[in-house]
Amino acid sequence: MTDLALSWNGREADLVIEDGDFALDDSLQTPVIISLFSDRRARPDDAWPDVPADLIGSRLWLLRREKEIAETLRRAREYGKESVAWTLDDGIAAKVEVTASVPKRGVLRLQVVISRRNGQTENYQYDTLWETLQ
Repeated sequence: MTDLALSWNGREADLVIEDGDFALDDSLQTPVIISLFSDRRARPDDAWPDVPADLIGSRLWLLRREKEIAETLRRAREYGKESVAWTLDDGIAAKVEVTASVPKRGVLRLQVVISRRNGQTENYQYDTLWETLQ
């Protein structure tokens, strides 16, 4: 699948321009950025319940006002893994691993490793400012 290429700058995604035209990307980078950093509807048991519908995006936005503690990192990992689970459901990935850490105060780091069914492995690392998880 070929997508318009997105890049992540820690606060937002933007389209990549090369030689005056939109860059294309055959990797999972663009769909992973959309999956992680688009807001998914909350579940009924979350603090901000809503009606279930399309499951694009992640629930990382629920962590915006949370403290940077182990439980919050566990939830960040869970939300990240949930957001890219579609790669397993759609048969693209054989395995997905997500880790969450705080490399420095105020920064959430998500590392995503997707082992594709064709044997390729794609590794992505995204740092985002905690305050922008909205």
